[in-house]
Amino acid sequence: MSADLDRPDWKGPLGEAFERALRYLEGLPDRQVRSTASLSALRAALGGPLPEEPADPSEVIATLATAAEPGIMPSSSGRYFGFVVGGSTPAAVAADWLTSTWDQNAGLYVLGPAASIVEEVAGAWLVELFGLPAKVSVGFVTGGQMANVTGLAAARGEMLRRAGWDVEAAGLRGAPRLRVIAGHGRHGTIDRALRFLGLGTASIVEVDMDAQGRMRSSALRRALEQDDAPAIVCAQVGNVNTGAIDPVAAICDIAHQHSAWVHVDGAFGLWAAASPRLRPLLAGVELADSWATDAHKWLNVPYDSGLVFCAHPDAHRAAMGGRAGYLIHGSEGQRDELDYNPEHSRRARGFSVYAAIRATGERGIAEMVERCCDMARRFADQLAAAEGVHVLNDVVLNQVLVRLQAPDGDHDGHTHRVLERIQNEGTCWMSGTTWNGQAAIRISVSSWATNADDVDRSVAAMLRAHTAG
Repeated sequence: MSADLDRPDWKGPLGEAFERALRYLEGLPDRQVRSTASLSALRAALGGPLPEEPADPSEVIATLATAAEPGIMPSSSGRYFGFVVGGSTPAAVAADWLTSTWDQNAGLYVLGPAASIVEEVAGAWLVELFGLPAKVSVGFVTGGQMANVTGLAAARGEMLRRAGWDVEAAGLRGAPRLRVIAGHGRHGTIDRALRFLGLGTASIVEVDMDAQGRMRSSALRRALEQDDAPAIVCAQVGNVNTGAIDPVAAICDIAHQHSAWVHVDGAFGLWAAASPRLRPLLAGVELADSWATDAHKWLNVPYDSGLVFCAHPDAHRAAMGGRAGYLIHGSEGQRDELDYNPEHSRRARGFSVYAAIRATGERGIAEMVERCCDMARRFADQLAAAEGVHVLNDVVLNQVLVRLQAPDGDHDGHTHRVLERIQNEGTCWMSGTTWNGQAAIRISVSSWATNADDVDRSVAAMLRAHTAG
């Protein structure tokens, strides 16, 4: 073992990993879109006693790939429509490999100057792409969950500060009551973020939504007028079921009239701002106070890669920043990343974001988003034309919500059975949901790789499963 440490073999295991990765990626167009291994098979293939002796690194990689691949969900396939999961573009994957190779700790400037500057540059590009105010602060986090935690932490601190309370020093015990006003159709990460932040789900004042899942601005106004406690309003840009977008301009106008903070959960929908065609749907989004989104959705970079933006950088840093005598903090002009996200030590995920933007460009990102929306529309048009298929939503972005009718009237049961057949058959993969108390199939078109042939093959598979009885 000592010889291996003194003269490590990089070429062997990295070469094995490259060959396996390339074979996997190039095989995605023809691969079944499902995991083929059972739970017991995966445990048997990957399990066993704690290894006592060293093993050849190349053999370890080969064995790992062989054992794990049957249990890999091909979510980068052009026919994966489960949840809202993007694929990974070649430049983003390559930059992610370099990120592992360089192994930078993206917490302090001194730990990795290039990692810090890449986040600074890529963050500024994204601010411009989304049309946000130029001076907003940016944090690179794991995903939409931690982006919401970070944005709401900044909101919590600022709103309590305005009420005369320093929550960062005094905590929440004895603090003024803080309300969080959110739509009935909000994403679950909002509730979870409030639990993490000590505000609890009881702080939520739930307001009505319309038939597509958009917050009703009139309901927001009533909620704000009923109580003068400090408030955070959570708007949604892209309902997870329908893709519907809250009326952000009206929400910001009403909220700011009542001195409330507006946080926008735009996990995938915020990327519509990159498209000249779709940007009008997000009118007024730049008026908010904080925004959350995912780069591993419509920018199609590898997991994990979330983003948070804040129009009040001081509040952002107050909520997230930290100081310690043993650390070497950045001097003037040097950006310490830990000031903008919950993690202290973390992966330098900005390299993949930077590479994806450079390789795709503003026009390419717009085309990628628009193509996904066009493919969603193709899904909806073909499915709506079929007997016994009901498209439940107005397809404004990339989400298609489908309910299947059964001759015996058991529409919920039939929808569940058809979804299971689709998932097991392997042509495509999509997830189920409940919408307005009814079972539905949720199709999320989020991958740069999805084309018309993928949609047509998937529709055919769905209709076969639907008519199978």
